[in-house]
Amino acid sequence: MKSEFPNTVSYNRFTELMQSAVLPMTIFRKSCCLGKCTGISYIDSTPIRVCKNKRIKRNKVFKDIATVGKSTIGWFYGFKLHLIINDKGEILNFIITQANIDDRQPLKNEKFIKSVRGKLYGDKGYVSQQLSQILFVDGIHLITGIRNKMKTGSPGDCLMELRDKILLRKRSVIETINDELKNMCQVEHSRHRSFGNFITNLISGLIAYCFFPKKPAIKFDTVLTNQITIF
Repeated sequence: MKSEFPNTVSYNRFTELMQSAVLPMTIFRKSCCLGKCTGISYIDSTPIRVCKNKRIKRNKVFKDIATVGKSTIGWFYGFKLHLIINDKGEILNFIITQANIDDRQPLKNEKFIKSVRGKLYGDKGYVSQQLSQILFVDGIHLITGIRNKMKTGSPGDCLMELRDKILLRKRSVIETINDELKNMCQVEHSRHRSFGNFITNLISGLIAYCFFPKKPAIKFDTVLTNQITIF
């Protein structure tokens, strides 16, 4: 089909021109592709690897930019993608940090949580009494799991409503979204030629997810079964 597209650039030129689209794509993603808060939100971070661990010392593209971090599945070299979603599977906001940044740090950014209200569910990595108090003032109730070695009187050591317990167990919905972003939208791969292309690829993957006809979501069926299921 080369005759149909005579002005098509080569692959090498295409990769050079990619990063020129990162600004308009980011504006489009932030202004037109974000969901609306429903009062029930989930937060999680996922590692974005830029190369395999055995090639960390040889990587020159992300030298002095990417860092080494640790996730639940081990050490990695790259960045972290922090997501906030609603119960419909829509992304409310996102932020990209280095791999060694604490998961709770982005929640201190007012721009990251300005569209969030109501209850925000996270894993045990977000446990912080000080952070919970700061968010509560802004109208956000942070609900997390309880660590095994928590002492009495520590954050999270309090009575929790049954509804909150059920919703907290449905955190798998945001983990499913992270899996779709990596395997279907391909936001993670190890063939980047520049940092600009890495950002462009990541933003384009987030935009592509917004146009999925069906997203992982939580179905509320309180009339018949009084249970919450993911479909």
